[in-house]
Amino acid sequence: MTANITTMGYHDDGELVTMSSLERVDRDDWQSSAACAGEMGSVFYPPLRPERKAARASRERRAKAVCASCPVRVACLEQAVRRNERYGIWGGLTDKERRLAAEPVA
Repeated sequence: MTANITTMGYHDDGELVTMSSLERVDRDDWQSSAACAGEMGSVFYPPLRPERKAARASRERRAKAVCASCPVRVACLEQAVRRNERYGIWGGLTDKERRLAAEPVA
């Protein structure tokens, strides 16, 4: 028998969020099929120290190449948008690209 534990927390906008452990397993199940599973995280996230523009562009191209062939790219991107991920390459987009894509068209 699997225990169902409810987690409560606050989203960035202050809204109270609850999620059962069963929902978390279902929601994050895509991660085991991700092309980046086992990859070095350094390709998907900026380093802690300042990064030259050319180095950033190269790192982002390598990460996006992994994402391009990923069978769960859409689920990854949806999670990043839903959780308002501010760092890293998720679903083939940088944080800046995700923000631009989410902006309403005037």
